[in-house]
Amino acid sequence: MTARRSYGTGRVYIRTDNNGRETFYGKWYAGDVRVNRRLGPKRANGERDGLTAAQAEAELRRRMADEGARANVGERIDITELGRRYRLHLEAMGRKKSTLAAVESTLRVWVQPILGDREVSRVTPEDIEDWMRTMNASIGPKSVRNHVGTLSAMYRYAMHPRRKWATVNPCDAIDLPARVQSDEIRFLTTDEVEQLAAAAIPGEHEQLDRALYLTASMTGLRQGELIALRWQDIDWNAQRIRVRRSHVLGEFGTPKSRRSTRSVPMSTRVGGELDRWQQATRYDADNALVFAEPATGEPLRRGALMRRYRRALKVAMLEPTHRFHDLRHTFGTAMAGAGVPMRTLQEWMGHPNEVPS
Repeated sequence: MTARRSYGTGRVYIRTDNNGRETFYGKWYAGDVRVNRRLGPKRANGERDGLTAAQAEAELRRRMADEGARANVGERIDITELGRRYRLHLEAMGRKKSTLAAVESTLRVWVQPILGDREVSRVTPEDIEDWMRTMNASIGPKSVRNHVGTLSAMYRYAMHPRRKWATVNPCDAIDLPARVQSDEIRFLTTDEVEQLAAAAIPGEHEQLDRALYLTASMTGLRQGELIALRWQDIDWNAQRIRVRRSHVLGEFGTPKSRRSTRSVPMSTRVGGELDRWQQATRYDADNALVFAEPATGEPLRRGALMRRYRRALKVAMLEPTHRFHDLRHTFGTAMAGAGVPMRTLQEWMGHPNEVPS
């Protein structure tokens, strides 16, 4: 049985002509107007031309965003409606699920309750400053900058000549909170990494966690990249780990950025620990996850992973405020101390501009 689509997401269907050729069509509502558009021919088996079902869905989302904008050039809308349309636009452009979730959270928690009913063209820089003062009472300057950045991006979208829902961006006239600079990069020493690995909590996850902590500390992979790692991504002969994907918000996807798809060196210590873990786990096929849930083979549950990590820190008598992300810093700091050129280290960590991320 096909799951029912949410209201407002449109529908893709197929028409077949007299010659048996199949074509995807999309149907949706733009306000009170029902829109029906040809999306493109369906790809036949064994052929390269035409659309797959997934491509037809993506084309539907793109058409919905584009058609809605063109049909309402210059109309008056409020901030809530702009946020809804901007969110659909990002989805149509294929933005990552994590990006969509961040925008949706900003809209729901900070934008709509305070500015939501204001007409887009009537919001002033003074309104933005009042909004920022409200946020300053509850959150830090970095978060304020991020939320204002989202609103500014919404206005740039609204000002496009195909929309003209706004003529100016009120965010351009305000001063953002100063960036808080911190020179402190938290990391573990080599001995502390070994203490943490030895303190892995007894149970079905013990050997997995030990290998996970060592791999994180000695390769610089992000948590989502570790969770998505497969045995086929480990090149035993070349002693490299190839980072090809990540696991974020319950879904597998590409790594954080283009530079995040990379190859990192695998030390003998890490290689030996991973080899022992592959011999112990039931899930050792090439396409299986390296750090799979021992009972199911599914991706690690982050909440349980972090609870075990914090308990291991306590058992190892290490600073309890160490974040899992500090294991990534541990690798960067150790490699920099060993004299690895900055450019090389940036490539290994998947960051073009700075190491501590």
